[in-house]
Amino acid sequence: MKLQNPELLQQANYWDGLWRQSNSGETIEVKNPANNALVGKVPRMSRAEVASAIQAAERALISWRQETAQKRGQILCAWADLLLQHQDDLAEILTTEQGKPLAEAKGEVRYAASYLQWFGEEAPRNYGDTIPAAKPGQKILVQKQPIGVCGAITPWNFPIAMLARKVAAALAAGCTMVAKPAELTPFSALALALLGERAGVPAGVFNVVTGDSAAIGDEFTENPIIKKISFTGSTRVGKLLQQKSATNLTKLSLELGGNAPLIVFDDADLTLAVEGIMAAKFRNAGQTCVCINRLLVQQSVYDEVMQKLKTAVESLIVGDGHDEGVTIGPLINQSAVEKFQRHYDDAIEHGAELLCGDGKADGNFVKPVLMANGKPNMIFAHEETFAPLLIAIPFATEEEAIRIANDTPYGLAAYFYSKDISRVMRVTDALECGMVGVNETAISNATAPFGGIKWSGYGREGSKYGMDEYLQVKYVLLG
Repeated sequence: MKLQNPELLQQANYWDGLWRQSNSGETIEVKNPANNALVGKVPRMSRAEVASAIQAAERALISWRQETAQKRGQILCAWADLLLQHQDDLAEILTTEQGKPLAEAKGEVRYAASYLQWFGEEAPRNYGDTIPAAKPGQKILVQKQPIGVCGAITPWNFPIAMLARKVAAALAAGCTMVAKPAELTPFSALALALLGERAGVPAGVFNVVTGDSAAIGDEFTENPIIKKISFTGSTRVGKLLQQKSATNLTKLSLELGGNAPLIVFDDADLTLAVEGIMAAKFRNAGQTCVCINRLLVQQSVYDEVMQKLKTAVESLIVGDGHDEGVTIGPLINQSAVEKFQRHYDDAIEHGAELLCGDGKADGNFVKPVLMANGKPNMIFAHEETFAPLLIAIPFATEEEAIRIANDTPYGLAAYFYSKDISRVMRVTDALECGMVGVNETAISNATAPFGGIKWSGYGREGSKYGMDEYLQVKYVLLG
């Protein structure tokens, strides 16, 4: 990697203010998904070492929760500034370990910085309440206090942004955190920790450990010091965390799988709709939890929309994310490629019409695919594809579109395009999900609550509601 600041590539864990290797000397290799080249190695920490990191976070909690909100906010804002100052290097690390094009990687770094900045500004606004008392001479106070030491488990698809979104809210609230990044993409998290140290985050307040996912997850759920866990990942793992955290009644925030529909009604601005579809579906090669998994297009505009989409999809350029002009990088690994091919083969077998793409892989690279005549019984309509495969389902009426859109156990995001304000209100109310984009697909930002319902989890990240996830309410009666 061509880094202006090579120290940002840390091949050690960070906890209690020190950079550490595992006692066993065991490591995990991290490969570049574009060429399978070795990026570096990170320690494989034991459960005992993870427990030590948790204890360090507990010690740091004593002074951090007593620090003024203004001071915590200043540190977070300084951290955000450092991310922006090192944007090019962070993007280089991100593209190398994850695969997304450099332009998207730089966008993710800015996105991560926006959470640190926003929660830095929000920290002093952790307001409580006074409530009229039931008896004369009494006063009721409601305080919000940090929940304590938190664990964070983050995914590989947005490795710096998802962690920044969690740690910013936790630290603003006065909590401390131990974070476990995905084994496939740990270096972005470790670079974030280095810049946090430089921004003035005290030792033990933010810690990063790498190792076996199951072992670290078990330590998080079974260690009574951990009071809250924030997890972004699959529904299967989210359910396991919920079961295992029951022993300590650990508070959870779960941002899990999605199956987002996008509906194009016949009164939509079709040019705007196609632009939104392309951005939402093919960002990060389709590897986003809120990307479109099911495209529903009203029959009267179906052919026109598909022709516009065909032109747009054929213009996408597949390649190494470092190369100029590339818009689609590699899938993260061969498991992702195999899932893409399974969804592709099933759609072809059940009568979908191939408009572009071929369903063949070159290493971890696949050409973006567009198909027409999708059906709700195909695999893609029920499983999150997480690849650049877009299949359109025609529909006749608004009621049919809503029925198909809600026919899923998941409920993270949904989108639709319409100019009819009455329809906008009806469909917004009818869609069963945590977030709705109306004539817009770029729905995630630091000021808004991000999260889902049903099998997509619970809890919110971003916005004032995101900081509430790391706070507990204390009622005080003054006699």
